[in-house]
Amino acid sequence: MAVGTHAGTGDPGLFTPASVTWQMHGDPMMWVAGVRALYLQALHPRAVRGVLQNSDFRRDAWGRLMRTAHFVGTTTYGTSEAAERAGARVRKIHTMLTATDPDTGERYGVDEPELLLWVHCAEIDSYLHVLRRSGFPLTDAQADRYIAEHRVSARLVGLDPHTVPASREELAAYFEAVRPELAAGPEAHEVDDFLLRPPAHPLLVPARELLWRRVALLAYAALPPYAHELYGRPAPAPAVVTRRLRATGAVLRGIPARLRWQLPPKHILRAVARLGPQARPAPHKVRA
Repeated sequence: MAVGTHAGTGDPGLFTPASVTWQMHGDPMMWVAGVRALYLQALHPRAVRGVLQNSDFRRDAWGRLMRTAHFVGTTTYGTSEAAERAGARVRKIHTMLTATDPDTGERYGVDEPELLLWVHCAEIDSYLHVLRRSGFPLTDAQADRYIAEHRVSARLVGLDPHTVPASREELAAYFEAVRPELAAGPEAHEVDDFLLRPPAHPLLVPARELLWRRVALLAYAALPPYAHELYGRPAPAPAVVTRRLRATGAVLRGIPARLRWQLPPKHILRAVARLGPQARPAPHKVRA
């Protein structure tokens, strides 16, 4: 079932231009938010083992990031059929994967509901936190709507929507409850090291140090205080982080949308072609 309604003739998809999600996910700060989500997700030992033991993350991290962006773009801006297919593909892959606890030898499925829920909540919290803190205009009620809308994406990856937080209060309660399970084990530090120094062609190393490292450091800085404590580095002053996020948001949002949307995977351009120019996402279109 779609989150909202749309008067166009094309299929508006599962979220539709009437949703908060449609407007938010077109914002360029989503890239910073996505990296913050990776840092946060790595703090759940069972979840991060599921990633590192079942993927070529170390050799193909860029490909993994693009696949994640493609999934988010498809489920947000694609047709209902395309979104359901993407969800079915993810669920099928998850059913075939297991991970091993090195301390106990226990093997477990990566599709355990508590692991899927952690990944989901870390993503939604990161998207919402980074965008709002960087200047994307959302009221508290609209932020709650965004979280509630993503019971749809939770269903797509195999969760029961009724078990998923649907407001800021419920999301905060979830993080409070899961906090004792979090730790920065060897896998988390491996992700941390990788995100700061991802493999790059020698000719691209200067660009990595100039651009990517700044993105990674900003994403890390935006983590909650307990995450800094677990990673073992002092938390930067919140006011300084907020200024950096707002400055970065202002720069990225100053790039014309028509140029930003030309970058792969171009889901927004396809949605606009399907639904018409009125479907272009923009912060001022978020409804009260």
